[in-house]
This record gives sequence, C-alpha cells and structure tokens, in this order.
Amino acid sequence: MSFLYQSHFFTTVNHLRDLPETVQPEVAFAGRSNAGKSTVINMLCNQKRLAFTSRIPGRTQHINYFTVGPVSTPIAHLVDLPGYGYAKVPSTIKTYWEKLLSAYLIERSQIRGLILVMDSRRPFMELDNHMIKWFSMTMRPIHILLTKCDKLSRNESLNALRAAQKSITIYQITGLQSKITIQLFSAPKRTGVDQAQALLERWLGI
Repeated sequence: MSFLYQSHFFTTVNHLRDLPETVQPEVAFAGRSNAGKSTVINMLCNQKRLAFTSRIPGRTQHINYFTVGPVSTPIAHLVDLPGYGYAKVPSTIKTYWEKLLSAYLIERSQIRGLILVMDSRRPFMELDNHMIKWFSMTMRPIHILLTKCDKLSRNESLNALRAAQKSITIYQITGLQSKITIQLFSAPKRTGVDQAQALLERWLGI
C-alpha cells in the first residue's frame, strides 16, 4: 500500500512565521480555486475528505499541511496552498494570498516540487503563469495536471494536452529554469491518477 494512503491532516498556517519546523520533504499543490485541487489531493491519497472540497470556490484561505506515512513518524508532507484567482474576496486579501504563496514557494527549502492544477478547458491563465514564474526561481520541477478532462472528448483532451505542451516549450525556450512536465487528469475516470502518484512518490523519495 502506498504511503500516500496513510496521509492525515497536520496543521493550518496563515503566516510564514507559523510554518512548521519540519525537515521532511514536501510537495506543494497550487491552482485556481475552481480547478479541482482538493479533489486531486483526495484522489492521490485515496481518501474522500482529506482535503476540504468546498461548494464555494476560494474558501480555502490558508496553507494546509498533511502528513504522509505513519502519524507518529511521518516521512513527508503534502502542502495544499490557497486557491487563487476566483474567490470573491477583497483585493487586499488576494494580494496577501499572492505574497504568502510566492514567499512560501521561493523560501521553503523542503519543497521538492510543485503540482500545478489547471482546468484542461482553461489552462495557463494569468495567475497560473505567475505561479510558474514565481516557482521557477527555485529551479525545482513543476508538474502540471490538466484536470476535468472527462468533460472533454478524447480529441479535445489530446488537443488541450498538445496546446499545453507548446506553452511549456515556449517557457523553456525563453529560459525558464524549472523542468516542467504535464499530463491529463480526471478524478471520475481516474485518468492519470497512477501516473501522478508515481511522480509524487518519486519526488518525495517514498
């Protein structure tokens, strides 16, 4: 059984000063508030309610930590970052979220990589691009999940993947340092779940 299936909620953080003083490797999950990030985490950990899925996109306003492995001796952490770009909140709060996200991604040395969740029907929107540029400063890998591909036909899914791959090529031609990989993902059809789990385990060394 995968250690991911032993994941548990650990703590919630609202300020950088409150980040846990852990030494285990961690992988961060980021994405727009309506891209299905919580569903992705639940699927990869084979749990229904590990990450909170709200009917109101943007309700998750903090950094949520989950342990991987036995609760008493965790071997890694998954980090669910606040969703961005959709919630109807004051601009001051959105600005705070962005500063918190960028500071965490750039300064946190335990991070092994970023899982960036995008809706396959609307990938590479402005804030997605900002996230890629922020994280690329660390030179750590980025893996993009194009979610909700079950809402597209097979041809539409393949076309979305090809278009996204072209966007990645442009990033790398322009000198982006992070290695970027990409795949299709669907929770209802379990498309890409095994592939994403294998990558996550490789990053975390589990």
